[in-house]
Amino acid sequence: MDLNSNQITSSKSVSLYRSANTSDITETLANEVRVALIYNGISHTVMMATPANLEQFAIGFTLSERIVDQLTEIKGVDIEEVDNGILIHIEITNRCFMALKEQRRSMAGRTGCGLCGVAQLEHAMKPVKQVSMQRRFNINYLPATLDAIAAQQSVFNETGATHAAMVLNRTGDICATFEDVGRHIALDKLIGAVARHDCPVPQAILLTSRASFEMVQKAASANIEIIFAISAATA
Repeated sequence: MDLNSNQITSSKSVSLYRSANTSDITETLANEVRVALIYNGISHTVMMATPANLEQFAIGFTLSERIVDQLTEIKGVDIEEVDNGILIHIEITNRCFMALKEQRRSMAGRTGCGLCGVAQLEHAMKPVKQVSMQRRFNINYLPATLDAIAAQQSVFNETGATHAAMVLNRTGDICATFEDVGRHIALDKLIGAVARHDCPVPQAILLTSRASFEMVQKAASANIEIIFAISAATA
């Protein structure tokens, strides 16, 4: 199933800061949609995804997660759009479904979309927490902050394989850096450190990953008001 291009992207009015100049533009953003994978009528997990090639995604996920061993064990894929996301109904053989139920009893956490282990769309929709809206950050400090990123990522510099979440103070200095192979886990480490007073309360945070749905939701849950991200935000 390929959804129309206007569902894959959306347009938003944004303020663009470049070379100390500000302009109002219309930006095209990638849409990020909750997609629930349902096997033989039982919800398995919710992923955040671009709403295109979803049948291929369902088949690839089912094969790569070893829910089935071969394509012939997938009997059908049906895609249903609902108000709060997309449901993918996947029919697999009874043998594979019984093995999946056994696997779910011992399923461990993993790095991934940040919603792995959430079985239903409703569970992925936590109430939006209103942040305090009290902090300010002078955007003119940001270029120097960006120049300082590389020196702060010691694990990335050795491996090229980690994300970072960084605490910024009022003048853009990086006060603390937390790295992990999982971008969500890096942010969780930052939030935990702030909660334990292991580092200052951030004036802003800087992510070396994109500002996706669940990353913003995590930050809001910790009353972090300002997020900078290296990659673009999703819709």
